[in-house]
Amino acid sequence: MTATLSHSREGARAEYTVRRLTDPGTLRDLLSVDRAYAAYAIAQLDAGRFEQTEWFQARGPQDTHGLVAHSNSGLGRALFADGDPQAVGAILSLHPGSRFTFGSLRPEHRAAAERCFFLSRPQRMSRMLVTTKTFNRIDGPAAPLKAEDISNINHLYSLEGGPAYYRPSHLEEGVYCGVHEDGRLVAIAGTHVVSETEGVAVVGNVFTHPRYRGRGFSTAATSAVTALLLECCPLVVLTVEEGNDAALAVYRKLGYAQHCALHESPLIRKEPLGILSATRRLLAGWRGRQNGIEVVLR
Repeated sequence: MTATLSHSREGARAEYTVRRLTDPGTLRDLLSVDRAYAAYAIAQLDAGRFEQTEWFQARGPQDTHGLVAHSNSGLGRALFADGDPQAVGAILSLHPGSRFTFGSLRPEHRAAAERCFFLSRPQRMSRMLVTTKTFNRIDGPAAPLKAEDISNINHLYSLEGGPAYYRPSHLEEGVYCGVHEDGRLVAIAGTHVVSETEGVAVVGNVFTHPRYRGRGFSTAATSAVTALLLECCPLVVLTVEEGNDAALAVYRKLGYAQHCALHESPLIRKEPLGILSATRRLLAGWRGRQNGIEVVLR
């Protein structure tokens, strides 16, 4: 079923037709416009992940369109948005997704997202990318981590926050490298997602024990992870907070280049029980019942 969302803006009337997408080829074409920004969503096209993802597209006036994906694979629930902000808002008004999720949004989507969610980390981030042509490998004391390292990994990640719950499957599905010093794991870099089929990977979870910082261990771990990823994925990206000059310098040293700004933040849905969005969907279905569509008037 599709949904047509209509609303008035300064006397004008705009309609957005919302539909669920289920064809990987169609989605791949939509996501190919900016593969560096859409890398995480592209990886959800993999068999196994695709079945755990819901995709919605909205089309509006002058062929504007937006795309929202709700995934539940890998490290947990995630929301991805792309396209026209009003079209993205049309989708979220009907299909906001899980109460707790992790959002990837362009800055222009923030207003639409904040109508549905609280952003717990509202600061802007920078998406960076590296390819085999730009990569500058820096060798160091980093080596791949295995499933048997999981307790040490969780201990390290929990040093500056709450408990960590990484599982052996995370290491099997991704790439993680670490540095050991004084008989302990003191630095780590890993991945949010890897897709050899789609040729994309997202680096993340870079962390160094506070007492071992300033010795190049994070650089060595990130370099080792990047080198392994580029053997199977032509496009490797990561995200870093704007203004984190130390991290930006490290990634530039490795050959990463800044690509675009975005928000990456845990999201908490403002409507805990989802009653309003469910009501909107029911009303939309009733209004469009004769044509087999959903119509929302705003």
